[in-house]
Amino acid sequence: MAPQRVRPPLVADERTQLLGWLDMQRAIIHWKCEGLSDEDAHRPVLPSSPLMTMAGLVSHLRWTENTWFEVLFLGRPAEGPQFADDPEDADMRVDGVPLARLLDDYERQCAVSNEIVAAHSLDEVGRHPEFRSAGATLRWMLIHMVEETARHAGHADAVRELLDGRVGYY
Repeated sequence: MAPQRVRPPLVADERTQLLGWLDMQRAIIHWKCEGLSDEDAHRPVLPSSPLMTMAGLVSHLRWTENTWFEVLFLGRPAEGPQFADDPEDADMRVDGVPLARLLDDYERQCAVSNEIVAAHSLDEVGRHPEFRSAGATLRWMLIHMVEETARHAGHADAVRELLDGRVGYY
């Protein structure tokens, strides 16, 4: 079952609001994928962006969560397709990977990210010594992930409409 699309409370602490907005954008990604066949999930609809598929977006978001929270913030090894030198945009190259698996992987990664956020101060900075972006606070990383996920939720809106005409925001 897809996560519920729920806005955070109007009055709450900063962490609750930041995670609330991020969780809502994550849920929109799941919602935009509901009912898609694997064929449609992997079908490009923008001629100049052949990797901009629903499946590619979900994979990219999963690996972006991993990069910011596990690698940059916690300092874990920089492993995964997002760190591959070749091919470019390797995290979006998911031909043959079922959409259900990509969504499950994304959901698990989001749960790991939320656990990391819950266990640390928003003022704490990242730890990875090889990336300048690791010098950002957890607060900055959370705000960035809201921006990143919302941006791609907008892409998912357009891709879904081009695939089958389905529209809707919230």
